[in-house]
Amino acid sequence: MAGGASRHAPLPLLPATLTALVLLTALRLAVAGASALAPDEAYYWVWSRVLQPGYFDDSPMVAFWIRFGTWLAGSDPFGIRLLGPFAAAAGSLLLARAAADLVPECRQAGLIAALFINATLLFGAGSIIMTPDTPLLFFWALGLFAIGRLVATGEGRWWLLAGLAAGLALDSKYTGLLFLAAVGLWLLATDFGRRWLARPECWLGLAIAALIFAPVMAWNASHGWVSFLKQGGRVGDWHPWDALRFESELVLGQVGLFTPFIFIFAVAGTWCLARAAWREKAPGPMLLSFLTLLPAAVFIQHALGDRVQGNWPAVLYPSAVIAAATLGIAPWRSWRLPASALGFALTAIVYLQAVAAPIPLPSRIDPTLRQLGGWRAFAAEIETAARREEASFIATANYGDASELAFLQPIRVVGLGARWTWFRLPAASPRIAGRTGLLLIRAGAGAPDPTAWIVLARLGRIVRSRHGVPAEIFVLYRVRAQKLPAGAVLPARE
Repeated sequence: MAGGASRHAPLPLLPATLTALVLLTALRLAVAGASALAPDEAYYWVWSRVLQPGYFDDSPMVAFWIRFGTWLAGSDPFGIRLLGPFAAAAGSLLLARAAADLVPECRQAGLIAALFINATLLFGAGSIIMTPDTPLLFFWALGLFAIGRLVATGEGRWWLLAGLAAGLALDSKYTGLLFLAAVGLWLLATDFGRRWLARPECWLGLAIAALIFAPVMAWNASHGWVSFLKQGGRVGDWHPWDALRFESELVLGQVGLFTPFIFIFAVAGTWCLARAAWREKAPGPMLLSFLTLLPAAVFIQHALGDRVQGNWPAVLYPSAVIAAATLGIAPWRSWRLPASALGFALTAIVYLQAVAAPIPLPSRIDPTLRQLGGWRAFAAEIETAARREEASFIATANYGDASELAFLQPIRVVGLGARWTWFRLPAASPRIAGRTGLLLIRAGAGAPDPTAWIVLARLGRIVRSRHGVPAEIFVLYRVRAQKLPAGAVLPARE
């Protein structure tokens, strides 16, 4: 049943390569600890304080990773992000082994693929922040490794690891379903794969994946399928007048996140590998083609009706960089190091800007300012206003703002909105009814509902900024609750 590769095909990991990976991991840990949390990270930190089999937004794995990291290293940015750099390092090794197994004729494909993925801006930035993509990419790489071992050895036991990885990927983010879909198409499209459909190991692996994902399914079933409906509701969107803009944003965003030269390598490598796969029906290249092209097609289709966030296509990066690494002929070979060097240079600039912000860029072109800048000073200013007004709570409808304030300051924070009702958190109304508090609203979001408050007095504007460069403007009100909308009291930082 082997796919043509040697069972004991070597993976040349030079001491210099491993040393570089260790140093890169140490750098990422340092940057992770030195930079502020993004609003989404603070939101996932709230998840970790209320562990559940599912959440309104997605699968729960990121909450468990954060909970474990904070248990080991404390409830601060370093602890919250602790597992990210280690997962990136381990994922790089898994990817290198998978490349050696799936395209053994390309002798250095594993090392080049690991080099390329670490040089992408998405992987470099994603390894120092904690989002659902962090565990998703690790388990995706683990699944790719398992199938690579299956192709190289023909041993059915690797289906069990592949099923475990697929289930954990689904527990990380629903996008993990694309791994199962791509592998399913691969099984049907190749002689190698079709032979496994008659063997029990393949189906046992699928059963393991289903069993691991079952708690998330059960949570959704008992909560009106709210999370599935939220994510699945985007599929049928169709806005033809905006489609060209959304598609352009998708492509340009990936040029930036791959970094330009690696993006060219990935596109050219995928094209060449897919052509060879369909011509030769080789199982390794065919699998890589499905794992790249199926997610790409899904996100291109999605962009016909709505914006695709830059991190969503992250799952196609592992197979795309392996395809990029197969371009070993001149002149491609001579451009590998320049392409990687540019990627690492751009990532280093982002790291430096996230930690020290030496370049005073406006927020529209500086994602580190938009996401990370000025939160601690902003939270301190809100806390000062709350104590001056003798406010017993701070309320806001934006989940990221609420999570940042809960993480950074001690005054009780109330998250307004229906999303908080899906958490096992104390309901807001009984705890703040009739009490004086502050209401925080982003400028431009409209005036607050006057029927919800007995007292509603505008106090002024507050600007979140970094080194004098504004990131966002907020309006602050003194309020007293009358009939508060749906909401919950967020957990305080320990």
